[in-house]
Amino acid sequence: MATVSFESARKAFGVHEVLKGVSLDVADGEFVILVGPSGCGKSTLLRMLAGLEQASDSDIRIDGKSVIGVSPKDRDIAMVFQTYALYPHMTVAENMGFSLRLAKAPKQEADARIRTAANMLDLGQLLDRYPKQLSGGQRQRVAMGRAIVRDPKVFLFDEPLSNLDAKLRVQMRAEIKALHRRLKTTSIYVTHDQVEAMTMADRIVVMNGGRIEQVGTPLELYDNPANLFVAGFIGSPSMNFLKGSIERQSGTAVFRSEGGFTLPLPPGAAGAQAVQQVVYGIRPEHIEIARNDQEFHFSPLIEVVEPTGSETVIVAEHAAGTITVSHRGRGNYRPGDPLPLIIEPSVAHVFDQSTGRRVADN
Repeated sequence: MATVSFESARKAFGVHEVLKGVSLDVADGEFVILVGPSGCGKSTLLRMLAGLEQASDSDIRIDGKSVIGVSPKDRDIAMVFQTYALYPHMTVAENMGFSLRLAKAPKQEADARIRTAANMLDLGQLLDRYPKQLSGGQRQRVAMGRAIVRDPKVFLFDEPLSNLDAKLRVQMRAEIKALHRRLKTTSIYVTHDQVEAMTMADRIVVMNGGRIEQVGTPLELYDNPANLFVAGFIGSPSMNFLKGSIERQSGTAVFRSEGGFTLPLPPGAAGAQAVQQVVYGIRPEHIEIARNDQEFHFSPLIEVVEPTGSETVIVAEHAAGTITVSHRGRGNYRPGDPLPLIIEPSVAHVFDQSTGRRVADN
């Protein structure tokens, strides 16, 4: 196992700067996920660590030692790619042991490593099969097994589940997490899927435009997003955003939306300046549908109803904008009907419109 650190990592392709001074420390044995939209620089950062891209004006260290200028094969890392990249003419065992054969490892030792990795990944009965005889999930397990047998200091995963169907992705997420728990090898995983990041990571690194927006545990990012980008990227369905201003009513600061209704401020934003232009954020699952006898904050008109079985997702329209509600339950909701909503301020967020930063008390 090993620590990993990036110090002001930069990378440019011609005049296009992909990474703009990224600094990050990964602890020994930690499972860190880099997440962000396409083009944010997450895969480039991973490839720089692997030695597949040259770093510009930066330092990258594995276990405290700089790897700048070190050949990829000498960095003691193993990488699992989005494509399985298996040799079609080799069996599962031969694919998994290919790197050991190149390293001229003793056959008895290589066979033992292959068998151990195969048993971890439930591939023990498939060692004599060829890739064409395997399912997509089994091929991805073979690619993971090929990395495991090397016993590296660091595992790198570059969107390894993107080519799998939805059900298999859920299964493989659990298997990779369980595998990390057994091996305890430092792992860095790249994905654009925030659900993958939330369910698997010890810590998440949210990237955007070649920079790090926020680093934290999944629940830290979910409960306390640093800015509008993180708030909108983490969580599914994504957070609702309402534009407006902070004003005072009877000596109490409240949020007034562009749609004209007012909402109570969350406790952490009570110190915001009056009349400050802000964005009020509330997650779809934190909005309550009022019963007949309840007072409500505002009532948008239903546009779309999406029943999923365990919950009902309702999209509604108001002068303040589009509102998405995740309702735990079922009901006779129809497009065109008003939807009286109650906001719980203790789980809401307020962001500065000009900077995008979350407003909090000093």
